[in-house]
Amino acid sequence: MTNKILINGKWRDGAGAEFSSFDPSTGDEIWKGAAASKADVEDAVAAARSAFEPWALTPLSKRIDIVERYRDLIKRDAEELARLISRETGKPFWETKTEAATVAGKVDISVNAYHERTGERLNNTGATHAVLRHKPHGVMAVLGPYNFPAHLANGHIIPALIAGNTIVFKPSEMTPGPGAFIVERMAEAGVPADVVNLVQGARETGEALTHADVSGVLFTGGANTGLAIHKMFADRLDVILALELGGNNPLIWWDTDDVDAAAFAVVQSAFLTSGQRCTCARRLILPDDDRGDKALDALTKITDRLIIDQPFADPQPFMGPVISPKVAEGLERAFDQLVERDGEAIRNLSVRDEGGAFVTPGIVDVTRSSAVPDEEHFGPLLKVWRVKDFDAAISEANNTRFGLSAGLLTDDKTKWEKFLALSRAGIVNWNRQTTGASGAAPFGGIGASGNHRPAAYYAADYCAYPVASMEGEQLLPVTDDQVGVKA
Repeated sequence: MTNKILINGKWRDGAGAEFSSFDPSTGDEIWKGAAASKADVEDAVAAARSAFEPWALTPLSKRIDIVERYRDLIKRDAEELARLISRETGKPFWETKTEAATVAGKVDISVNAYHERTGERLNNTGATHAVLRHKPHGVMAVLGPYNFPAHLANGHIIPALIAGNTIVFKPSEMTPGPGAFIVERMAEAGVPADVVNLVQGARETGEALTHADVSGVLFTGGANTGLAIHKMFADRLDVILALELGGNNPLIWWDTDDVDAAAFAVVQSAFLTSGQRCTCARRLILPDDDRGDKALDALTKITDRLIIDQPFADPQPFMGPVISPKVAEGLERAFDQLVERDGEAIRNLSVRDEGGAFVTPGIVDVTRSSAVPDEEHFGPLLKVWRVKDFDAAISEANNTRFGLSAGLLTDDKTKWEKFLALSRAGIVNWNRQTTGASGAAPFGGIGASGNHRPAAYYAADYCAYPVASMEGEQLLPVTDDQVGVKA
């Protein structure tokens, strides 16, 4: 794994400030290097710009051959990648192995999506052919998140490459390693020099990249940063933006015979990846009666049984630490503030060891609280609302500026049909955790959760633009009876 940046097909030291990444479960330093300076970023964008024309002219079949070789290299090195992700994120090894597999699996999904969603269509109409094609935008700036440092960035890069775009990729400064890892494998697979460039760094590097001469910005991260990017390009209609910004996601639990199974679905929704998935349930909505009491009893019992430990521990944990001690401290403070606003602490969210990144999952009943913020607390913090009836549950579920994921746990199909029709989210699940999403489906939301450009299978849509052509091998002759022309 390199600690350098990649520009012009060559690895070099960044000219910016030094920074490091750390194993959040131990505090050990994992990666150390220098950030890309503004000049480095400009060099990377210029390199990608110069590579665009030859890459766009490369036959689609050859571009696909290259990304398929990349797929095979990721499969070859999947365990190495998974171990690296676990060390930089603290996620359990069982989970990072699924991320590594998803990185490889994204190639076949993206090839299929390109042909189905974009590609080329021909409609013969006699002497004139109507042809629909799709063309690449140019240089794509990809800014990756820390929670899935390989998978989510890869989900932008691969469809962009297939479409014929070139890339400047900035991983999260908290997880630079997996980004470098996948770029190394792309180079080994035969991606030409300059087609994929890697810049490392924090906010300053990201700002330099978004201010550079790029054709698109593909970003996964927080809503505030996404909104800032959106505003930045308000007068740049030529730049394509794809923003996936998380959510304050609701999960309604209403009338299930198998209470324990439903409780485990809540745990999978709220606490998987230590609550660091953008689709995690942040709000649990329950009936304000005995059914809600039974639900909470079952939920607390299974929450108390969750194993929280280091990524490679045996037995494997359900969840590891959050990404950093600073994040852990912020989550503990957010939980305490909810309790101070008349919330009832059901299970305390607390930092397990002072100055560490391990936290216990928090559950707080905010039904009678005042001024509960409509925020995405990115960690294992679940807020509970108790409501009088199912209509009130749907109303509360939709009471958010976000709209990424939503879920319903119920045995009543009619309730599901009503919830499906009225819910405001891009991912809506029934009797499954909110964190369940298919790579063969669109992934994204509405409101503050994005800008109506879902990723996953629909990433092909924002990686190429449609071109409609009317074509004939010869000009059509003017006839004697041409309308509006004198004979």
